[in-house]
Amino acid sequence: SGARVGLGPASEGRGAMDTHARSISVIVAASALVGALAGGALVARYLREEGEENEREDLFVPRTAGAPGNPFLFFRERTRRKRIQNARPPPVAFSVLDTIGNTPMIRVKSLSEITGCDVLIKCEFANPGGSVKDRVALRIVTDAMKNGTLRKGGVVTEGTAGSTGVSVAMVANALGCEAFLSLPDDAAAEKSQLMRAFGARVEPVRPVAITHENHFVNVARRRAEAAKKNNQKGDASDETEHSREKENGGLFCDQFENLANARAHFHGTGPEIWDQVRGMERARGPANAWKERFFASARKRSRPALDAFVCACGTGGTLAGVASFLKRKDARISCFLVDPQGSSLYNKVTRGVLYTHQEAEGKRLRNPFDTITEGVGINRLTKNFAVALGTEALFPGESDGSQASLISGAFRCSDREAVEMSRFLARTDGLFLGSSSCVNVVGAVKAARRLGPGHRVVTIACDGGGRHLSKFWSDEYLEKHGLTPKARGLEFLEET
Repeated sequence: SGARVGLGPASEGRGAMDTHARSISVIVAASALVGALAGGALVARYLREEGEENEREDLFVPRTAGAPGNPFLFFRERTRRKRIQNARPPPVAFSVLDTIGNTPMIRVKSLSEITGCDVLIKCEFANPGGSVKDRVALRIVTDAMKNGTLRKGGVVTEGTAGSTGVSVAMVANALGCEAFLSLPDDAAAEKSQLMRAFGARVEPVRPVAITHENHFVNVARRRAEAAKKNNQKGDASDETEHSREKENGGLFCDQFENLANARAHFHGTGPEIWDQVRGMERARGPANAWKERFFASARKRSRPALDAFVCACGTGGTLAGVASFLKRKDARISCFLVDPQGSSLYNKVTRGVLYTHQEAEGKRLRNPFDTITEGVGINRLTKNFAVALGTEALFPGESDGSQASLISGAFRCSDREAVEMSRFLARTDGLFLGSSSCVNVVGAVKAARRLGPGHRVVTIACDGGGRHLSKFWSDEYLEKHGLTPKARGLEFLEET
Protein backbone atom coordinates (compact mmCIF):
# COMPACT_ATOMS: atom_id res chain seq x y z
CA SER A 1 0.00 0.00 0.00
CA GLY A 2 2.96 2.23 0.49
CA ALA A 3 4.05 1.79 -3.07
CA ARG A 4 4.05 4.91 -5.25
CA VAL A 5 1.51 4.90 -8.01
CA GLY A 6 3.27 5.31 -11.35
CA LEU A 7 2.10 7.44 -14.26
CA GLY A 8 0.34 5.49 -16.84
CA PRO A 9 0.66 5.92 -20.62
CA ALA A 10 -2.47 8.07 -20.73
CA SER A 11 -1.10 10.47 -18.13
CA GLU A 12 2.20 10.70 -19.92
CA GLY A 13 0.36 11.41 -23.17
CA ARG A 14 -1.69 14.17 -21.56
CA GLY A 15 1.51 15.76 -20.14
CA ALA A 16 3.17 15.71 -23.51
CA MET A 17 0.08 17.19 -25.11
CA ASP A 18 -0.04 19.96 -22.50
CA THR A 19 3.60 20.81 -23.11
CA HIS A 20 3.00 20.77 -26.83
CA ALA A 21 -0.09 22.97 -26.46
CA ARG A 22 1.82 25.46 -24.34
CA SER A 23 4.55 25.57 -26.95
CA ILE A 24 2.01 26.20 -29.66
CA SER A 25 0.36 28.92 -27.57
CA VAL A 26 3.72 30.65 -27.07
CA ILE A 27 4.46 30.42 -30.78
CA VAL A 28 1.02 31.76 -31.67
CA ALA A 29 1.32 34.58 -29.17
CA ALA A 30 4.78 35.47 -30.44
CA SER A 31 3.56 35.35 -34.02
CA ALA A 32 0.64 37.58 -33.14
CA LEU A 33 2.97 40.03 -31.42
CA VAL A 34 5.34 40.06 -34.39
CA GLY A 35 2.39 40.44 -36.73
CA ALA A 36 0.98 43.30 -34.68
CA LEU A 37 4.34 45.05 -34.61
CA ALA A 38 4.85 44.51 -38.31
CA GLY A 39 1.32 45.65 -39.06
CA GLY A 40 1.76 48.72 -36.89
CA ALA A 41 5.02 49.52 -38.64
CA LEU A 42 3.40 49.15 -42.04
CA VAL A 43 0.47 51.33 -41.03
CA ALA A 44 2.82 53.95 -39.61
CA ARG A 45 4.89 53.85 -42.75
CA TYR A 46 1.79 54.11 -44.91
CA LEU A 47 0.51 57.07 -42.95
CA ARG A 48 3.92 58.73 -43.05
CA GLU A 49 4.33 58.25 -46.79
CA GLU A 50 0.73 59.13 -47.47
CA GLY A 51 1.05 62.29 -45.41
CA GLU A 52 4.32 63.25 -47.08
CA GLU A 53 2.87 62.57 -50.51
CA ASN A 54 -0.17 64.69 -49.69
CA GLU A 55 1.96 67.53 -48.36
CA ARG A 56 2.21 69.18 -51.75
CA GLU A 57 -1.52 68.98 -52.39
CA ASP A 58 -3.83 68.91 -49.40
CA LEU A 59 -1.84 69.12 -46.19
CA PHE A 60 -2.13 72.88 -46.01
CA VAL A 61 -5.56 73.25 -47.57
CA PRO A 62 -7.71 75.23 -45.11
CA ARG A 63 -10.30 73.06 -43.42
CA THR A 64 -13.96 73.83 -43.65
CA ALA A 65 -15.29 75.33 -40.44
CA GLY A 66 -16.30 72.52 -38.11
CA ALA A 67 -14.59 69.79 -40.14
CA PRO A 68 -12.62 67.39 -37.95
CA GLY A 69 -9.62 67.20 -40.30
CA ASN A 70 -7.15 64.34 -40.46
CA PRO A 71 -5.58 63.67 -37.03
CA PHE A 72 -2.72 61.69 -38.59
CA LEU A 73 -1.74 64.68 -40.72
CA PHE A 74 -1.95 66.91 -37.66
CA PHE A 75 0.47 64.73 -35.71
CA ARG A 76 2.72 64.31 -38.75
CA GLU A 77 2.92 68.09 -39.17
CA ARG A 78 3.63 68.56 -35.47
CA THR A 79 6.42 65.98 -35.68
CA ARG A 80 7.89 67.71 -38.73
CA ARG A 81 7.92 71.08 -36.99
CA LYS A 82 9.54 69.59 -33.89
CA ARG A 83 12.22 67.97 -36.06
CA ILE A 84 12.99 71.34 -37.66
CA GLN A 85 13.07 73.09 -34.28
CA ASN A 86 15.41 70.45 -32.86
CA ALA A 87 17.77 70.51 -35.84
CA ARG A 88 21.40 71.08 -34.93
CA PRO A 89 22.63 74.63 -35.58
CA PRO A 90 25.48 75.17 -38.05
CA PRO A 91 29.03 75.10 -36.66
CA VAL A 92 30.81 78.25 -35.50
CA ALA A 93 32.02 80.35 -38.45
CA PHE A 94 35.38 82.09 -38.33
CA SER A 95 34.45 84.86 -40.77
CA VAL A 96 31.30 86.49 -42.07
CA LEU A 97 32.32 85.06 -45.44
CA ASP A 98 31.88 81.54 -44.08
CA THR A 99 28.17 82.23 -43.66
CA ILE A 100 27.58 82.98 -47.34
CA GLY A 101 25.49 80.31 -49.06
CA ASN A 102 23.65 77.24 -47.74
CA THR A 103 20.51 79.34 -47.58
CA PRO A 104 17.14 77.82 -46.65
CA MET A 105 14.36 76.95 -49.06
CA ILE A 106 10.70 77.61 -48.35
CA ARG A 107 7.63 75.99 -49.87
CA VAL A 108 5.28 78.94 -50.38
CA LYS A 109 2.06 77.69 -48.84
CA SER A 110 -0.45 79.94 -50.60
CA LEU A 111 0.98 79.57 -54.10
CA SER A 112 1.41 75.83 -53.71
CA GLU A 113 -2.24 75.48 -52.71
CA ILE A 114 -3.49 77.60 -55.59
CA THR A 115 -1.39 75.95 -58.32
CA GLY A 116 -1.37 72.40 -56.99
CA CYS A 117 2.43 72.42 -57.37
CA ASP A 118 5.35 72.73 -55.00
CA VAL A 119 6.31 76.39 -55.44
CA LEU A 120 9.67 76.77 -53.68
CA ILE A 121 11.83 79.84 -53.10
CA LYS A 122 15.55 79.75 -52.39
CA CYS A 123 15.94 82.36 -49.63
CA GLU A 124 19.01 84.29 -50.75
CA PHE A 125 18.01 87.21 -48.54
CA ALA A 126 19.36 85.03 -45.69
CA ASN A 127 22.94 85.68 -46.83
CA PRO A 128 24.88 87.99 -44.47
CA GLY A 129 24.89 90.82 -47.01
CA GLY A 130 21.17 90.36 -47.59
CA SER A 131 21.15 89.14 -51.20
CA VAL A 132 22.17 86.50 -53.73
CA LYS A 133 25.00 88.81 -54.83
CA ASP A 134 27.07 87.81 -51.78
CA ARG A 135 27.95 84.61 -53.63
CA VAL A 136 29.09 86.50 -56.73
CA ALA A 137 31.13 89.11 -54.86
CA LEU A 138 32.91 86.44 -52.83
CA ARG A 139 33.80 84.35 -55.88
CA ILE A 140 35.04 87.29 -57.98
CA VAL A 141 37.16 88.87 -55.25
CA THR A 142 38.70 85.62 -53.98
CA ASP A 143 39.51 84.50 -57.53
CA ALA A 144 41.32 87.81 -58.10
CA MET A 145 43.29 87.45 -54.88
CA LYS A 146 44.28 83.88 -55.78
CA ASN A 147 45.62 84.84 -59.21
CA GLY A 148 47.40 87.95 -57.91
CA THR A 149 45.24 90.56 -59.60
CA LEU A 150 44.27 91.94 -56.20
CA ARG A 151 46.08 91.97 -52.88
CA LYS A 152 45.07 92.95 -49.40
CA GLY A 153 44.77 96.72 -49.21
CA GLY A 154 43.81 97.10 -52.87
CA VAL A 155 40.61 98.58 -54.24
CA VAL A 156 37.62 96.66 -55.59
CA THR A 157 35.34 98.57 -57.97
CA GLU A 158 31.98 97.73 -59.46
CA GLY A 159 29.11 99.31 -61.35
CA THR A 160 25.89 98.15 -59.77
CA ALA A 161 22.19 98.78 -59.44
CA GLY A 162 22.61 98.25 -55.72
CA SER A 163 22.72 94.73 -54.31
CA THR A 164 26.07 93.75 -55.82
CA GLY A 165 27.55 96.94 -54.42
CA VAL A 166 26.46 96.08 -50.89
CA SER A 167 27.93 92.59 -51.24
CA VAL A 168 31.20 93.88 -52.73
CA ALA A 169 31.56 96.37 -49.87
CA MET A 170 31.03 93.63 -47.29
CA VAL A 171 33.40 91.13 -48.94
CA ALA A 172 36.08 93.76 -49.58
CA ASN A 173 36.05 94.82 -45.94
CA ALA A 174 36.24 91.23 -44.71
CA LEU A 175 39.29 90.61 -46.93
CA GLY A 176 41.06 93.85 -46.03
CA CYS A 177 40.37 95.76 -49.27
CA GLU A 178 38.63 99.01 -50.13
CA ALA A 179 35.49 99.34 -52.25
CA PHE A 180 34.57 101.95 -54.86
CA LEU A 181 31.03 101.65 -56.18
CA SER A 182 29.15 103.50 -58.91
CA LEU A 183 25.39 103.23 -59.32
CA PRO A 184 22.46 105.07 -60.95
CA ASP A 185 21.33 108.06 -58.90
CA ASP A 186 17.70 106.90 -59.06
CA ALA A 187 18.38 103.59 -57.30
CA ALA A 188 16.66 103.06 -53.97
CA ALA A 189 18.37 105.25 -51.36
CA GLU A 190 18.68 102.34 -48.92
CA LYS A 191 21.23 100.62 -51.16
CA SER A 192 23.72 103.49 -51.29
CA GLN A 193 23.23 103.98 -47.56
CA LEU A 194 24.18 100.35 -46.93
CA MET A 195 27.28 100.68 -49.11
CA ARG A 196 28.41 103.76 -47.23
CA ALA A 197 27.71 102.01 -43.93
CA PHE A 198 30.37 99.47 -44.93
CA GLY A 199 32.78 102.34 -45.59
CA ALA A 200 32.68 102.13 -49.38
CA ARG A 201 33.21 105.15 -51.60
CA VAL A 202 29.99 105.60 -53.56
CA GLU A 203 29.55 107.65 -56.74
CA PRO A 204 25.96 107.99 -57.99
CA VAL A 205 25.65 108.93 -61.69
CA ARG A 206 22.68 109.76 -63.85
CA PRO A 207 21.21 106.82 -65.79
CA VAL A 208 22.57 106.68 -69.35
CA ALA A 209 23.11 104.03 -72.02
CA ILE A 210 25.96 101.56 -71.59
CA THR A 211 27.70 103.18 -74.59
CA HIS A 212 28.01 106.47 -72.68
CA GLU A 213 31.32 107.05 -70.92
CA ASN A 214 29.53 108.00 -67.71
CA HIS A 215 27.41 104.88 -67.46
CA PHE A 216 27.90 103.53 -63.93
CA VAL A 217 29.68 100.42 -65.22
CA ASN A 218 32.14 102.48 -67.26
CA VAL A 219 32.83 104.78 -64.30
CA ALA A 220 33.74 101.79 -62.14
CA ARG A 221 35.92 100.31 -64.90
CA ARG A 222 37.93 103.54 -65.23
CA ARG A 223 38.44 103.66 -61.47
CA ALA A 224 39.97 100.17 -61.46
CA GLU A 225 42.15 100.99 -64.45
CA ALA A 226 43.46 104.07 -62.66
CA ALA A 227 44.34 101.95 -59.63
CA LYS A 228 46.24 99.49 -61.83
CA LYS A 229 48.21 102.30 -63.47
CA ASN A 230 49.11 103.66 -60.05
CA ASN A 231 50.32 100.20 -59.10
CA GLN A 232 52.54 100.01 -62.19
CA LYS A 233 54.04 103.47 -61.56
CA GLY A 234 54.73 102.69 -57.89
CA ASP A 235 55.53 106.31 -57.01
CA ALA A 236 55.98 106.11 -53.23
CA SER A 237 56.33 109.88 -52.95
CA ASP A 238 52.68 110.45 -53.88
CA GLU A 239 50.63 110.61 -50.70
CA THR A 240 47.16 110.86 -52.25
CA GLU A 241 44.16 109.00 -50.90
CA HIS A 242 44.82 106.27 -53.48
CA SER A 243 48.41 105.57 -52.38
CA ARG A 244 47.48 102.16 -50.98
CA GLU A 245 46.21 101.12 -54.40
CA LYS A 246 49.67 101.71 -55.92
CA GLU A 247 51.00 98.74 -53.99
CA ASN A 248 47.99 96.47 -54.04
CA GLY A 249 46.31 97.07 -57.39
CA GLY A 250 42.68 97.39 -58.34
CA LEU A 251 39.98 94.97 -59.42
CA PHE A 252 36.99 95.79 -61.61
CA CYS A 253 34.50 93.04 -60.73
CA ASP A 254 32.72 93.31 -64.10
CA GLN A 255 29.82 91.17 -62.94
CA PHE A 256 28.10 91.33 -66.33
CA GLU A 257 30.99 89.85 -68.31
CA ASN A 258 33.01 87.99 -65.66
CA LEU A 259 32.10 84.30 -65.80
CA ALA A 260 33.10 83.90 -62.16
CA ASN A 261 29.57 85.20 -61.63
CA ALA A 262 27.90 82.17 -63.24
CA ARG A 263 30.51 79.80 -61.79
CA ALA A 264 29.62 80.95 -58.27
CA HIS A 265 26.10 79.68 -58.90
CA PHE A 266 27.27 76.53 -60.67
CA HIS A 267 29.38 75.55 -57.65
CA GLY A 268 27.08 76.94 -54.94
CA THR A 269 23.44 77.80 -55.62
CA GLY A 270 22.82 74.98 -58.11
CA PRO A 271 24.13 72.13 -55.93
CA GLU A 272 22.24 73.49 -52.91
CA ILE A 273 18.96 73.56 -54.84
CA TRP A 274 19.56 70.03 -56.08
CA ASP A 275 20.29 68.69 -52.60
CA GLN A 276 17.27 70.43 -51.10
CA VAL A 277 14.75 69.17 -53.64
CA ARG A 278 16.32 65.73 -53.60
CA GLY A 279 15.88 65.76 -49.83
CA MET A 280 12.15 66.21 -50.36
CA GLU A 281 12.14 63.39 -52.89
CA ARG A 282 14.02 60.95 -50.67
CA ALA A 283 11.48 61.52 -47.89
CA ARG A 284 8.79 60.14 -50.21
CA GLY A 285 10.85 57.46 -51.93
CA PRO A 286 12.31 54.09 -50.89
CA ALA A 287 14.09 54.20 -47.55
CA ASN A 288 16.35 51.15 -47.78
CA ALA A 289 19.61 50.98 -49.68
CA TRP A 290 18.73 47.77 -51.51
CA LYS A 291 15.55 49.33 -52.77
CA GLU A 292 17.51 52.37 -53.92
CA ARG A 293 19.65 50.07 -56.06
CA PHE A 294 16.72 47.96 -57.19
CA PHE A 295 14.64 50.93 -58.30
CA ALA A 296 17.56 52.92 -59.78
CA SER A 297 16.57 52.17 -63.36
CA ALA A 298 12.90 52.85 -62.64
CA ARG A 299 13.71 56.25 -61.14
CA LYS A 300 15.42 57.27 -64.36
CA ARG A 301 12.05 56.95 -66.07
CA SER A 302 10.09 58.55 -63.24
CA ARG A 303 9.38 62.22 -62.64
CA PRO A 304 12.51 64.25 -61.79
CA ALA A 305 13.08 65.63 -58.30
CA LEU A 306 12.65 69.12 -59.81
CA ASP A 307 10.53 70.05 -62.82
CA ALA A 308 11.47 73.67 -63.40
CA PHE A 309 13.76 76.48 -62.35
CA VAL A 310 12.70 80.08 -63.05
CA CYS A 311 14.83 83.20 -62.81
CA ALA A 312 14.99 86.79 -64.07
CA CYS A 313 18.26 88.11 -65.45
CA GLY A 314 20.31 91.25 -65.04
CA THR A 315 23.83 89.95 -65.51
CA GLY A 316 22.47 86.50 -66.39
CA GLY A 317 24.83 84.78 -63.95
CA THR A 318 22.25 83.15 -61.70
CA LEU A 319 20.24 81.58 -64.52
CA ALA A 320 23.36 80.51 -66.42
CA GLY A 321 25.11 78.94 -63.44
CA VAL A 322 22.11 77.22 -61.86
CA ALA A 323 20.73 75.99 -65.19
CA SER A 324 24.15 74.62 -66.20
CA PHE A 325 24.35 72.58 -63.02
CA LEU A 326 20.75 71.35 -62.96
CA LYS A 327 20.76 70.34 -66.61
CA ARG A 328 23.85 68.21 -66.01
CA LYS A 329 22.10 66.50 -63.13
CA ASP A 330 18.85 65.87 -65.00
CA ALA A 331 18.30 67.04 -68.57
CA ARG A 332 14.52 66.86 -68.06
CA ILE A 333 14.52 69.94 -65.81
CA SER A 334 13.11 72.98 -67.60
CA CYS A 335 14.80 76.34 -67.00
CA PHE A 336 12.74 79.45 -67.71
CA LEU A 337 13.53 83.15 -67.98
CA VAL A 338 11.12 85.69 -66.51
CA ASP A 339 11.67 89.20 -67.84
CA PRO A 340 10.42 92.54 -66.44
CA GLN A 341 8.71 95.07 -68.67
CA GLY A 342 11.00 97.07 -70.93
CA SER A 343 13.69 94.38 -71.04
CA SER A 344 14.71 92.76 -74.34
CA LEU A 345 15.58 89.27 -73.14
CA TYR A 346 12.06 87.82 -73.48
CA ASN A 347 12.08 88.50 -77.22
CA LYS A 348 15.63 87.18 -77.52
CA VAL A 349 14.59 83.85 -76.00
CA THR A 350 11.22 83.49 -77.73
CA ARG A 351 11.93 85.14 -81.12
CA GLY A 352 15.68 85.33 -81.39
CA VAL A 353 15.63 89.14 -81.57
CA LEU A 354 17.00 91.40 -78.84
CA TYR A 355 14.29 94.06 -78.96
CA THR A 356 11.52 95.59 -76.89
CA HIS A 357 8.94 98.13 -77.98
CA GLN A 358 10.38 100.70 -75.55
CA GLU A 359 13.44 100.76 -77.81
CA ALA A 360 11.45 102.18 -80.70
CA GLU A 361 12.35 105.71 -81.77
CA GLY A 362 10.53 108.29 -79.67
CA LYS A 363 9.56 105.79 -76.98
CA ARG A 364 12.81 105.48 -75.03
CA LEU A 365 12.48 107.06 -71.60
CA ARG A 366 15.20 108.33 -69.30
CA ASN A 367 16.17 104.81 -68.23
CA PRO A 368 17.48 102.15 -70.62
CA PHE A 369 14.27 100.29 -69.87
CA ASP A 370 11.13 101.47 -68.17
CA THR A 371 10.43 99.55 -64.95
CA ILE A 372 10.32 100.22 -61.23
CA THR A 373 12.04 96.90 -60.50
CA GLU A 374 15.77 96.98 -59.82
CA GLY A 375 18.56 94.52 -60.57
CA VAL A 376 16.84 92.56 -63.36
CA GLY A 377 16.13 93.23 -67.01
CA ILE A 378 18.62 94.46 -69.61
CA ASN A 379 18.78 95.52 -73.26
CA ARG A 380 22.08 93.97 -74.22
CA LEU A 381 23.59 90.49 -74.24
CA THR A 382 26.13 89.78 -71.53
CA LYS A 383 28.76 87.05 -71.49
CA ASN A 384 27.02 85.37 -68.55
CA PHE A 385 23.66 85.32 -70.34
CA ALA A 386 25.41 83.92 -73.41
CA VAL A 387 26.20 80.84 -71.31
CA ALA A 388 22.48 80.35 -70.73
CA LEU A 389 21.85 80.76 -74.47
CA GLY A 390 24.47 78.11 -75.23
CA THR A 391 26.75 80.45 -77.20
CA GLU A 392 29.46 80.74 -74.53
CA ALA A 393 31.29 78.03 -72.59
CA LEU A 394 31.13 78.29 -68.80
CA PHE A 395 34.58 76.77 -68.27
CA PRO A 396 37.71 77.09 -70.43
CA GLY A 397 38.09 74.26 -72.93
CA GLU A 398 34.73 72.78 -71.99
CA SER A 399 33.19 73.18 -75.46
CA ASP A 400 33.14 75.46 -78.44
CA GLY A 401 30.21 77.40 -76.98
CA SER A 402 27.77 76.15 -79.61
CA GLN A 403 25.72 73.77 -77.47
CA ALA A 404 21.94 73.91 -77.14
CA SER A 405 20.35 76.69 -75.13
CA LEU A 406 19.74 75.96 -71.46
CA ILE A 407 16.56 78.08 -71.52
CA SER A 408 13.32 76.20 -72.21
CA GLY A 409 11.12 79.29 -72.55
CA ALA A 410 10.31 82.70 -71.12
CA PHE A 411 7.61 84.63 -69.31
CA ARG A 412 6.94 88.34 -68.99
CA CYS A 413 6.34 90.19 -65.71
CA SER A 414 4.82 93.64 -65.59
CA ASP A 415 5.42 96.15 -62.81
CA ARG A 416 1.78 95.68 -61.79
CA GLU A 417 2.27 91.93 -61.38
CA ALA A 418 5.47 92.37 -59.35
CA VAL A 419 3.88 94.92 -57.00
CA GLU A 420 0.70 92.92 -56.49
CA MET A 421 2.69 89.74 -55.86
CA SER A 422 4.78 91.49 -53.20
CA ARG A 423 1.67 92.52 -51.26
CA PHE A 424 0.00 89.13 -51.74
CA LEU A 425 3.00 87.27 -50.30
CA ALA A 426 3.33 89.65 -47.36
CA ARG A 427 -0.38 89.33 -46.60
CA THR A 428 -0.77 85.55 -46.98
CA ASP A 429 2.66 84.09 -46.23
CA GLY A 430 4.51 86.69 -44.17
CA LEU A 431 7.18 87.05 -46.89
CA PHE A 432 8.67 90.55 -47.28
CA LEU A 433 10.52 90.47 -50.59
CA GLY A 434 12.28 92.91 -52.89
CA SER A 435 11.28 93.77 -56.44
CA SER A 436 13.45 91.26 -58.31
CA SER A 437 12.34 88.49 -55.93
CA CYS A 438 8.72 89.24 -56.76
CA VAL A 439 9.45 89.17 -60.49
CA ASN A 440 10.91 85.70 -59.95
CA VAL A 441 7.89 84.50 -57.97
CA VAL A 442 5.53 85.74 -60.69
CA GLY A 443 7.54 83.66 -63.15
CA ALA A 444 7.42 80.62 -60.87
CA VAL A 445 3.62 80.77 -60.65
CA LYS A 446 3.32 81.13 -64.42
CA ALA A 447 5.61 78.14 -64.89
CA ALA A 448 3.56 76.11 -62.40
CA ARG A 449 0.37 76.96 -64.26
CA ARG A 450 1.93 76.00 -67.57
CA LEU A 451 3.20 72.65 -66.24
CA GLY A 452 0.01 71.81 -64.37
CA PRO A 453 -0.68 70.38 -60.88
CA GLY A 454 1.73 67.94 -59.28
CA HIS A 455 4.95 69.57 -60.45
CA ARG A 456 7.77 71.22 -58.53
CA VAL A 457 9.13 74.69 -59.36
CA VAL A 458 12.03 76.56 -57.73
CA THR A 459 12.93 80.23 -57.99
CA ILE A 460 15.24 82.69 -56.26
CA ALA A 461 14.22 85.18 -53.57
CA CYS A 462 17.13 87.50 -54.40
CA ASP A 463 16.73 89.95 -51.53
CA GLY A 464 14.26 91.20 -48.95
CA GLY A 465 12.06 94.28 -49.04
CA GLY A 466 14.11 96.24 -46.51
CA ARG A 467 16.29 97.85 -49.18
CA HIS A 468 13.25 98.82 -51.27
CA LEU A 469 11.28 100.87 -48.75
CA SER A 470 11.69 104.19 -50.54
CA LYS A 471 10.44 102.92 -53.91
CA PHE A 472 8.98 99.46 -54.44
CA TRP A 473 7.48 99.36 -50.93
CA SER A 474 6.48 103.04 -50.81
CA ASP A 475 2.74 103.70 -51.19
CA GLU A 476 3.45 107.26 -52.31
CA TYR A 477 5.93 106.15 -54.96
CA LEU A 478 3.56 103.51 -56.32
CA GLU A 479 0.63 105.91 -56.39
CA LYS A 480 2.75 108.38 -58.37
CA HIS A 481 3.32 105.67 -61.00
CA GLY A 482 -0.29 104.43 -60.99
CA LEU A 483 0.64 101.13 -59.36
CA THR A 484 -1.31 101.21 -56.11
CA PRO A 485 -2.03 97.52 -55.31
CA LYS A 486 -5.70 96.52 -55.39
CA ALA A 487 -5.90 92.75 -55.87
CA ARG A 488 -6.90 90.30 -53.13
CA GLY A 489 -5.95 87.09 -54.89
CA LEU A 490 -3.88 86.27 -57.98
CA GLU A 491 -6.32 87.81 -60.45
CA PHE A 492 -3.60 90.28 -61.43
CA LEU A 493 -1.55 87.61 -63.22
CA GLU A 494 -1.45 87.88 -66.99
CA GLU A 495 -1.20 85.00 -69.45
CA THR A 496 2.47 85.30 -70.44
